[in-house]
Amino acid sequence: MPAQFIMNLAIAFLWTFFQDEDQFYVTTFVTGYLVGLGIIYLMHRFFGERFYLGRLFAFIKLIFIFISELMQSSVQVLAKIVSPKMNINPGIIRYETELRGEWEVPLLALLLILTPGSVVIEVTPEGDAFYIHAIDVKESRENLIKSLGKFERAIMEVTR
Repeated sequence: MPAQFIMNLAIAFLWTFFQDEDQFYVTTFVTGYLVGLGIIYLMHRFFGERFYLGRLFAFIKLIFIFISELMQSSVQVLAKIVSPKMNINPGIIRYETELRGEWEVPLLALLLILTPGSVVIEVTPEGDAFYIHAIDVKESRENLIKSLGKFERAIMEVTR
């Protein structure tokens, strides 16, 4: 990925130098960068890895998924708090994950902790499962597993 970005910058600078302008224009550099994006995209298979802007788009997608899940879970928790009778059944759920690595598993745990209504109690030593405390196991189990699946797929798109 860094090699693709550096090559793209080199193409942009070469484009700027070959335009033979008496000043440095940002628009010429941006045009060269966009031309470089096209060239790198056509040649990214030769680098042996995916196109470097794919990770950026996947990261932006992860941020939007997090914001969406944050809003949905906030509304659900707020509805439970505001209701006149608190009918909740807290409990612990075990969730097995496909994520591995030094920052994939903690990132999933942090994203889950930041959404209201659930807290990661423990991650197994192997890093393949979470123990999660949910505010209402009966109602929120499917929603929690669904949101964990979304987070997990989005994290894999960013890291792999």
